[in-house]
Amino acid sequence: MLEIDVPGWKTLTLKHLVLDFNGTLALDGRLLPGVRERLDILAQQLEIHVLTADTFGSVQEQMRKIACGFCIIPLTEQAKAKAAYLENLGSSGCVAVGNGRNDALMLQAAALGIALLQEEGAAAQALAAADLVCRSICDALDLLVNPLRMSATLRG
Repeated sequence: MLEIDVPGWKTLTLKHLVLDFNGTLALDGRLLPGVRERLDILAQQLEIHVLTADTFGSVQEQMRKIACGFCIIPLTEQAKAKAAYLENLGSSGCVAVGNGRNDALMLQAAALGIALLQEEGAAAQALAAADLVCRSICDALDLLVNPLRMSATLRG
């Protein structure tokens, strides 16, 4: 569990880290540099969940040896599937990270939604639904490893 007090906003009690795969953790189906190491650190405090349509068929191999679960979602109604997965976990205990239009409902439902603007770009809906926007997955994960950085950004 990770507890983060953000003065003037709220205290986050996070149990789950829910991540999109392609465009968030990976580019063209390949895990981005630095992700594995950061997830290994965060897995000591949070349950990690990866949601994907597995466009490139690589999630199982790419996430091998990382302490996480992953869920292959259907090609249709992906936004609803991701939001429902988060709700089943208990959205008030979740931080969600994504970049796509299909991530917007998940980002909005999470206690903390982080949108990314990386190589694949970011959907306007994801940016609007997020509490925070980062330029890379490593930056976003580093905020969770070093939560005082996030408090400085989100405090009221």
